[in-house]
Formats: sequence, structure tokens, C-alpha cells
Amino acid sequence: MHALDSTPLHQLYQAHSGWLKTWLRTRLGNTADAADLAQDTFLRVLAARNAEAIREPRTYLSSIARALMIDRFRRQAVEQAYLDVLALRPEPMDISPETRLLIIETLTEVDAMLDNLGERTRTIFLAVQLEGLSYVAAGERFGVSVTTVKKHMIRALTNCLLLAQG
Repeated sequence: MHALDSTPLHQLYQAHSGWLKTWLRTRLGNTADAADLAQDTFLRVLAARNAEAIREPRTYLSSIARALMIDRFRRQAVEQAYLDVLALRPEPMDISPETRLLIIETLTEVDAMLDNLGERTRTIFLAVQLEGLSYVAAGERFGVSVTTVKKHMIRALTNCLLLAQG
């Protein structure tokens, strides 16, 4: 018997990897994606170094796997939106696979950052940045003071800067 065979992580993997792959396959409808996400789930457990402390393995593993599925769906939605915008361009763009990957990763990070801002902050930020509303106009639209708009903008822009420094 190999020394790693008795580690808590190995025991967790042996006992629950088959179940997790089946659980994921029923949600994803794809064996290959289910295997990939199951592997990613156990990599997260490995990185957390807490396999021996897990008391409810299936609940814990499904929670990690669910978060990974959400990340995957979000990334696919962002990628599809990007491809849709490219398809609308009058002339095709020649983008290398490396550049395309960087663009998709950046858009996914921006999407996640926006999602974490909170509804009011995100709405105000997008109205100012995308629609070009002034702070006064944003305040009028959302029924808040200009000072409140400024606070939301500072919060959003701070998150943008942190993402850019990332």
C-alpha cells in the first residue's frame, strides 16, 4: 500500500469521487464536463488542506462543485456574449487564441466584480459608465442624493482598481 493511499484526501476521493461525478453528470448532461468539475472540486479540497476536518463530505463536495458550475456557466455566458458582439462587427477580427483567452478571462473577472458590487451600486455604476449619466441625473433617476451616487461610484471604482491591480 502506498503512503498516500491512507491520507484523508485519498480516502475522501475513493469514497466520493464516483458519487460526485454522477451528481455532476445529472446536472451538466455531459460526462467529460462532470469529470473535469469533479477533479476541480478535489483540487479545491487539496488546496484548502482540510480533508480530515470534513464531517459531511457530500454536502461539502456538492457545495464546491455547485460554485464551480456557476463559475463555468458564467464564463460560458460571458464568452457567448463576446462572440455575439464579434459576430455583429461588419468585418471579421483576426484575434489569436491567446488574446481571445485573455479577453474572456478579463470579461469574466469584470462580470464577477460587477456581480459582487451589490444591486444599487452596480446599477448606478453602469448607468453612469455605460449610459453616460451625470451624477445629478443618476441621483434623480434612482431617487438618491448626489453624495450617495458619489459613494456608490467610489465603491465601484475602487473595486475596478483592485481588479486591475489583481
